[in-house]
Amino acid sequence: MRVFVTGATGFVGSAIVRELIGAGHTVLGLARSDAAAASVASAGAEVHRGSLEDLESLRSGAAAADGVIHTAFIRDFTQFETNVKIDLGAIETMGAALEGSGKPFVVTSGTGALKIAPGRLGTEDDAGDPNHAAAARMPAEDTTVAMASRGVRAMVVRLSPSVHGEGDHGFVPRIITAARETGVSAYVGDGLNRWPAVHRLDAGRLYRLALEKGSAGARYHAVADEGVPIREIAAVIGRRLNVPVVSKSREEVARQLGFIGYFLGVDCPASSAQTQQRLGWRYTQPGLLADLDAPLYFES
Repeated sequence: MRVFVTGATGFVGSAIVRELIGAGHTVLGLARSDAAAASVASAGAEVHRGSLEDLESLRSGAAAADGVIHTAFIRDFTQFETNVKIDLGAIETMGAALEGSGKPFVVTSGTGALKIAPGRLGTEDDAGDPNHAAAARMPAEDTTVAMASRGVRAMVVRLSPSVHGEGDHGFVPRIITAARETGVSAYVGDGLNRWPAVHRLDAGRLYRLALEKGSAGARYHAVADEGVPIREIAAVIGRRLNVPVVSKSREEVARQLGFIGYFLGVDCPASSAQTQQRLGWRYTQPGLLADLDAPLYFES
């Protein structure tokens, strides 16, 4: 299968490219710069120049492929609402190019904004919480799932809030940076709120399985650790940096970390039981705490 991948040079996207090529697929990777093009080519993929704001490049890339995996997102949280609109336009454009073809279209979302009752794991059946800070991205899920009625085998992969592994530049590295700068490793309240997590290589495998045999309109969860208490994450960071591990208020953490500080106090455990059953996906890489308690995250 020839697969068009947006975000092909990203943390998750590069793992997907590796997984697809290893399974015998051909990859057409979106690249918006010379550096990105060189990275795509060095991974063994074909280069397709363009960007999320260049809708014609997205249209032609999707039309030239047997399936599409969309992972790209402009991660400037100061322009979050604008970037959400750009993302939605990209999804609509690529979906239109696939309309009536029956080809797979795998779109990225997250488990962090699900509306779940206290004490329960979020599942693939749960909808987003409209009051959540990240709820602005949830319409992309609805748009994707609706494409199933237009002859597209469209589906959603929800990533865990923490996708970890070599090259991580997400939430955990930013928390580590904050601990270095402030001299303390902080958690919110009692620190018992939990984050799901998944290794990038396990996530890459899930995207491939969804592409190959996922169902139109389905939602899948890239979740290995169902819920790692934030206090345990803070404890590893504190020990590795030799700084105190302390409780802070949500407001204090938000002042330190901004948008990310909000999520540090969120309890959002989630399950991937349905995903594992439906796709035969299994996670094999180290969990978040094992990965974090290694030199990789603390070398700089």
